[in-house]
Amino acid sequence: MTDREFRLAYVPGVTPAKWVNVWAERVPDVPLSLVSVAAADVVRLLHEGGADAGFVRLPVDREGLSVIPLYAETTVVVVPKDHAVAAADEVTVADLADDEVFHPLDDTLEWTALPGRPAFTRPDTTAEAIQLVAAGAGLLLVPQSLARLHHRKDLTYRPVVETPQSRIALAWPEKATTELVEDFIGIVRGRTANSSRGRTPAPAQEKARKQPRGPAPGGSGRRGAQTGQGRQTGQGRQTGQGRKGRRPR
Repeated sequence: MTDREFRLAYVPGVTPAKWVNVWAERVPDVPLSLVSVAAADVVRLLHEGGADAGFVRLPVDREGLSVIPLYAETTVVVVPKDHAVAAADEVTVADLADDEVFHPLDDTLEWTALPGRPAFTRPDTTAEAIQLVAAGAGLLLVPQSLARLHHRKDLTYRPVVETPQSRIALAWPEKATTELVEDFIGIVRGRTANSSRGRTPAPAQEKARKQPRGPAPGGSGRRGAQTGQGRQTGQGRQTGQGRKGRRPR
């Protein structure tokens, strides 16, 4: 990685736009480039240096990686619009017992027991499974973001309760925890620009931030010298039993 670019990988279904926008505002001198990668390939890409960090679907092989779990997705079943499931607000795995359910090879849900009846084939990808559902050959359970990604007018989806959930995490090579990686971690975790782990402020900004607030010129007026219980004196010291003032930042 150079100091002129930050490469961020993301798997299908993840929408990194909100974090990318914050990056553009907070680190405008370093462009961020997005790398779309299949869920099965993202770990290899990170280890080979094809990206500096990436959004992954857990579980992944964590050997040599630092991983921060972020959120879990609702699992849904994708069905034709005229299927009986479409009339329900949500369904259970038991409701799908008589249906053929596709289990694509790129499925990231950790099933202890597959729902429904096995379909006649295992598609290579979720996209291929969606095509088979549209043809009326079976149903498909996926994270909600993938159902949205592969949306079709002739299909719909409903939440399925008591099922495994796909978890999204941020990962990066543990030996390459650079300043830019730390910057992005701060953005994803919602830290402010002035956080102790945020990007180092420019010298002038740092000096201004650490400068303590003194009394207003003239030593009088609303912000001048104050006395009495709980008020500050003109020298910034406290008297009485009042509350402590704010520490200078």
